[in-house]
Amino acid sequence: MSELNIPEEIRQISSDVEEKAQEVVAETVNLADKTLAELSDLFQNLKDSADSMARSKEAESIKSAFYKLLLKLKGESGSETADGGQNPFEVVEQNFKAIYADYKKERAEFNRQQEAVREENLKKKQTIIDELKAIVEGQDDVSAMFPAFRELQNRWRDAGPVPATAYRDVNDTYQFFVEKFYDMVKINRDLRDLDFKKNLAAKEAFCEAAEKLAENENVVNAFMELQKLHEQWKEFGPVAKEYRDDIWNRFKAATAVINKRYQAHFEEMKGKQEENLAAKTALCEKLEEIVAKEVKSSGEWNTLSKEIEDLQAEWRKIGFATKKENQKIYDRFRAACDTFFAKKREYYTEFKDNMNENLEKKLSLIEQAEALKLSTDWKKATDQFIALQKQWKEIGAVPRKKSEALWKKFRGACDEFFASRDANAAPENDFYGNLKAKKKLVEEILAFAVTDENAAEAMKGFADRWQAIGHVPFKEKDNITKAYRDAMKEKFPSFGHRTGSRLGGKPARSPKDLLIDRYHALQQDITTYENNIGFFSASKSSAPLIKQMQERIESAKAELKELEAKIRQTEEEEA
Repeated sequence: MSELNIPEEIRQISSDVEEKAQEVVAETVNLADKTLAELSDLFQNLKDSADSMARSKEAESIKSAFYKLLLKLKGESGSETADGGQNPFEVVEQNFKAIYADYKKERAEFNRQQEAVREENLKKKQTIIDELKAIVEGQDDVSAMFPAFRELQNRWRDAGPVPATAYRDVNDTYQFFVEKFYDMVKINRDLRDLDFKKNLAAKEAFCEAAEKLAENENVVNAFMELQKLHEQWKEFGPVAKEYRDDIWNRFKAATAVINKRYQAHFEEMKGKQEENLAAKTALCEKLEEIVAKEVKSSGEWNTLSKEIEDLQAEWRKIGFATKKENQKIYDRFRAACDTFFAKKREYYTEFKDNMNENLEKKLSLIEQAEALKLSTDWKKATDQFIALQKQWKEIGAVPRKKSEALWKKFRGACDEFFASRDANAAPENDFYGNLKAKKKLVEEILAFAVTDENAAEAMKGFADRWQAIGHVPFKEKDNITKAYRDAMKEKFPSFGHRTGSRLGGKPARSPKDLLIDRYHALQQDITTYENNIGFFSASKSSAPLIKQMQERIESAKAELKELEAKIRQTEEEEA
């Protein structure tokens, strides 16, 4: 094979090597952990460097990383400040745009100058080809033109690069006339052999350099250097015919080793990128599963936000996916993150609106309570205050900073009214007398001997007598009511259960039924106590009440266990 007839695959590798190699270098640079300021400084340093024009791929990588991070930060924090002022990232973005715009201008001017130089070089080489063609096709003794031929070769090597679109055509044309010159030349054999010898020595040096590159651990650099050797190889003329095939085969063998290692490197990289793609796909699926959840509390939002931050941190540890899928998988991950944080912002906006609405409702109740607290229509006002308290419990949360103050103001109006009512009780509304009567009734209930025959009638009688007694002082209401209910439940397990409270005139129920009724009633009581804790938790001053409710819950749960044992025992006896 002729040394100048380079196979098409070698030509193809040579033509696109620079772009492919720069893509590898760009992809291996780790910019994921850089901040916006660090990326901006990194770009400024590149712009100011002496070789900035040769690092365009790196410049674009930094730009891409900068805007990806900027979009991420904007998505997480919102695109505007809370008061509608300047975007907090605007200054950073404008500064980067200014630096990048300057770099693009410099790059455009550099490319324009380089293209002008290549066009000039092309004209020089076309002139050299024309002169070489004139020598080859001339009628003069070609051997006498050897000094001129040497001069043309030197001028050709010094001419420099030409536009890529013209490279192959002009180079092939030049090589054609060079070979034709050597085939036609009739110079002195010693002079020709000397030229062949010099070319052989140069090409042997190229072979040695290529063979050394085959041992280079940096596969990408070795491949790039090999392309330079190929370009230099083409600049030298032929060697003697007996060495042409051997020297070319030697150079081609070294080239094959480097190309094989280069291909294996890309195969290995591709395999790793496939693994990275699978790992990133798994993260996307986890993230999308989180996004699909229906979140109903701020606690859940905080927990899920932490999970997403962990997924983002894990994402940054994973390398690039395949070139075809890398941007797609990133867009999928980014879209899921954006969706989550958009839903979170929407939730908190709605949550804030609801709290403000609840605030207005409670302020309205406070106004009503304030207007009502001086009323002396005790019965009507009492019913109205009870209704206001019920409404208060049904209203949801308000802003935390205002919750305590609102509760104190509302409770203060209630306390002021009931204190005034109790102090001005009419004889027919003897609240303290009613309190004594109810305490006495509780003692009577506790002392009553219950049987299966008298349980239903006695329970109804005690309940009717309790209802017949009037109001007690407001501050004593909860304690005496609890004492009454505890006493009734102790004596009549079915008390408080809907079916058990209306047993008047009906046949007595079995002990097992009574135990089951009591069990269900306790479950309802626990639910009520837990709801009360939720209501009182809005006030710091309600700590004693909360503690009391918790004690009742624990007591009720303990009684539930005892009832379970009694019910099982009753079932065993019936069996």
